[in-house]
Amino acid sequence: MLSQSSLTVCLGLLVATSITSSAHAAEQPNLLFLFADDWGRCASLLAECDGPSGLHDVVKTPHIDALAHRGVFFRNAHVSAPSCTPCRSALLTGRHFWHKVWGPGRPANAPYTKQDAFHRHGTAINQFSQAVTKLVAEGTAREPAKQKILDQVRGNFRDLLAARPAGKPFCYWFGPTNTHRKWIKGSGKALWDIDPDDLRGKLPTFLPDVPVVRQDLADYFGEVAAWDAAVGTLLEELDRARLTDNTLIVISGDHGPPGFPHGKCNLYRFGTGVCLAITGPGVHGGRVVDDMVSLIDLAPTFLEAAGVTPPATMTGKSLWPILQSATNGQVDPARDCIYTGRERHVENARADFTPYPHRAIRTHDHLLIMNFKPERWPLGDPYRLNEGPEPSVQELENNTRVTLPDEDAGPTKAWLVAARKTKQWQELFIKVYGKRPQIELYDLNADPDEMENLADDPALALLRSSLEDRLLAELRRTNDPRLIDDGRFYETPPLAGPLKE
Repeated sequence: MLSQSSLTVCLGLLVATSITSSAHAAEQPNLLFLFADDWGRCASLLAECDGPSGLHDVVKTPHIDALAHRGVFFRNAHVSAPSCTPCRSALLTGRHFWHKVWGPGRPANAPYTKQDAFHRHGTAINQFSQAVTKLVAEGTAREPAKQKILDQVRGNFRDLLAARPAGKPFCYWFGPTNTHRKWIKGSGKALWDIDPDDLRGKLPTFLPDVPVVRQDLADYFGEVAAWDAAVGTLLEELDRARLTDNTLIVISGDHGPPGFPHGKCNLYRFGTGVCLAITGPGVHGGRVVDDMVSLIDLAPTFLEAAGVTPPATMTGKSLWPILQSATNGQVDPARDCIYTGRERHVENARADFTPYPHRAIRTHDHLLIMNFKPERWPLGDPYRLNEGPEPSVQELENNTRVTLPDEDAGPTKAWLVAARKTKQWQELFIKVYGKRPQIELYDLNADPDEMENLADDPALALLRSSLEDRLLAELRRTNDPRLIDDGRFYETPPLAGPLKE
């Protein structure tokens, strides 16, 4: 999976090929693509956009904030699919994830043909809290220990800049995975002074406001802080090399936080929503944009930046008209919705190796989710929860596949599974892990946490019908295989069934 490299030098990527092969290549911008694994809508600047008194009051991302303030920040950016590989596949091809372009099984083929041009270096950033905690235990002071890991990030980027051909633009994809589980318990406070108690009263209603969950979130925020520090390191090096003015800088992530209800593998905002900021030559910065945008819009944006006309097969639409506008808020009235979905994550999430197919349409005001197989468990079968022996806390914190496998293992999952039979938490457990109706409909203004399903409200029947029609029209227009022969393409080998070596 592309995301598993801490650093990918994109000399073989389609975008880089376009940049370096274009006529007048020396006039083309460089591309610095900052793309973190499992990093969703999590940045301190969101307190300015969404208002205070939430999670964003606690997380601190000064370098990301500065980058977003300098450029254009997209307040309503979402991924095509909230799972690592399909998100990247969609991003690189500019098409909805259901145009599956990666091969099943192992080894997985990437959605491009020039894998030999990708290089991986400096992996310590991928286990940031583990690496720094080990250095501190061995006697290194905290800040020098953190700097030692960041110096690897700095050195890798310097090496690329030193090796690039004179007069040629570069493409650099920096994709650390430290925000992907696991991380060290207590590292948010120990390494970044993020106090879990500061989260008390700020959690959304789908997360239990209890010490275990608050610490788990604080530790995730610590990894986000490490990601922010790495971003700052790269931007500093770009300035040092005097390349900032001719570099298109794009920062985002592949989906929401792992191992939390409503996060990764869910079509709720906590799962599909991501930060997206863009700055560079030709970008009219200092703006916050409300347009509904998808990361499938990035591929045509990159190509247009390189002077290449995006192919008609791309579903995504270039963001350049928005980037060059001087307008805040809604720039393009036509960008009033986005489409998301998912088929599978862990291959054995359900005992029969079937996926959990769902698609969604999201507007500024509403979210409608269509669950094609509501009889299945959305986050995987509840292995060992109905008949023993029940998984231990240690298993639930460390083994994703032990139960509900489409949600990553971690302390939050372990706590909620253990508390599922108590009167206080039984309803929440069923809500976030239980089977879901065929249609879900949420009023995003009255219910921003997306907890009250209004699909059966007679007063909203026309709205529901309209959103269903729009969603199905897009699936038909783009030939989603899920609508053909009851989704047989996704329900039979090689796309369903155990992985084959």
